[in-house]
Amino acid sequence: MLTRAQKTEALAILAATYPNAKPALEFTSPFELLVATILSAQSTDVMVNLCTRELFPVANTPEQIAAMTEEELFPYIKRCGFYNTKGRHILETARILVTQYGGQVPADLDTLQTLPGVGRKTANVVGSNAFGIPAIAVDTHVFRVSNRIGLAHANNVEKTEEQLQNAIPRDDWSAAHHWLIYHGRRICDARKPKCEICPLSHLCEYYQAGLKAAAKPAAKKTAAKSDKQKD
Repeated sequence: MLTRAQKTEALAILAATYPNAKPALEFTSPFELLVATILSAQSTDVMVNLCTRELFPVANTPEQIAAMTEEELFPYIKRCGFYNTKGRHILETARILVTQYGGQVPADLDTLQTLPGVGRKTANVVGSNAFGIPAIAVDTHVFRVSNRIGLAHANNVEKTEEQLQNAIPRDDWSAAHHWLIYHGRRICDARKPKCEICPLSHLCEYYQAGLKAAAKPAAKKTAAKSDKQKD
């Protein structure tokens, strides 16, 4: 894992590279963000935005969604994967918000996680972006990038979040979440990372390990050639 000084340098580079990083999901209220984030599981933000641009002008409050039937809601979100399950969760959550929370989304991470379809990642996204609660939502990009670079060394999202919280100043948690997402989308691709243009390559453990692996065969060839010349 990177040293404390290297982590600080890596975070400073990410901050400078993505100074305007922000959520890709479109929303104007905590409830809109909650719905969009539930829909985003195993779906792209682009697809979610296409769906919510049609849904929210029709219904964008817990009261309006709670009054809908499955038959009324599902056509709006059908393009998102697993829309049946997500749609039921959204309806159940809206009804709980109306009956138990006065139509307001609770500004508490633990309470958010008691709502149908809301896990830790979704709660962190909503808490961070809607209420300004410091949080690091570990999605596929954050998990991949942070473990590649060396900000974390973990094989699950829970440990990754814990290690990132230790590596990153609390005031930067929410911003760092977006830096890592932007980096994962623009440079640190899952299959073909653009290491040749990455501003973190001199620190990145993944890249440095690749250099060492490539150097070993070259060293063996040089040694073998030298031995032949001696013979």
